[in-house]
Amino acid sequence: MSKADLNLIVMFDAIMTEQSVTAAAERLSMTQPSVSNAIARMRHYWKDPLFVKHGRGVRPTPYAEKLWQQVSPPLAEIQYAITPANFVPLYAKRQFRIALTDGMTGILWLPLRKHIEKHAPGIDIHAVPYKADGEQLLLDADVDLVLDYYPGSNPLIHSKWILDNHFVCLMRPGHELASSALTLGRFISHDHLFVSLSGDAKGIVDSELEKQGLQRRIAMTVNSFSGAVEIIRGSNLITVLPYPVVANAAIRGEVIVKPVPLAIPPASISIAWHTRNDRDVGLEWLRGILSELISELSISYGEANS
Repeated sequence: MSKADLNLIVMFDAIMTEQSVTAAAERLSMTQPSVSNAIARMRHYWKDPLFVKHGRGVRPTPYAEKLWQQVSPPLAEIQYAITPANFVPLYAKRQFRIALTDGMTGILWLPLRKHIEKHAPGIDIHAVPYKADGEQLLLDADVDLVLDYYPGSNPLIHSKWILDNHFVCLMRPGHELASSALTLGRFISHDHLFVSLSGDAKGIVDSELEKQGLQRRIAMTVNSFSGAVEIIRGSNLITVLPYPVVANAAIRGEVIVKPVPLAIPPASISIAWHTRNDRDVGLEWLRGILSELISELSISYGEANS
């Protein structure tokens, strides 16, 4: 490829980011026919279709996915080198997309919004549903950050630990288990509610029980944490959830929390992002704010639970 045709890489990156020829043209301040013509040249150079129609946009081929992983980090470095790092939260106008569960949304969204109203009123924050697909969302540039458990080891994804989610057993105040110590026998003898984002009716509690030759009855599953709290409040089911997710309901006396009679390791919550955004000062600011807010919430929940 000649030096002049390096512009095609910039266009390729825009199409991959937007997953749309029309949106890429707007981003590049070009006409849609010009971008379409560039795609034809890309296909000739790289001997691959690169993009196929998908709904109103396009979907990259496996070759295009692999190519993008190679070219997007150096493009980000070049952009950083030639564009002054200038992000003033009070005057910035920008949108960020964050993948997270409704449990994390319930914990974080209100304090985050209060901070933004005071310090960064031009910032828009959009929540994207998280269903254990964080790595792919980042690779596809569908989100800027993933805020949840991230066990991946992809070198293109960076992550920072921010919180250990400790688990508790949850029940309604009038439940027969609410006024006495919760033993393992009593724990497994009652019907359980299980929050499953994937649809599977098995989690870490079940794995730990199996090690002891035990089993619980999962009488119902639900795909949201907020829905789980409401069901527990109005039924005889019990459930195991991260304490920060249920802390506000527990503090208000709407539910009773008890230690889980099993050694359940906490779930580590991280902020994860793609390496292409390592030097994005706006995202660096947002990561810092999220870390601070979660740290403050963890301290307050810890004091309430002490």
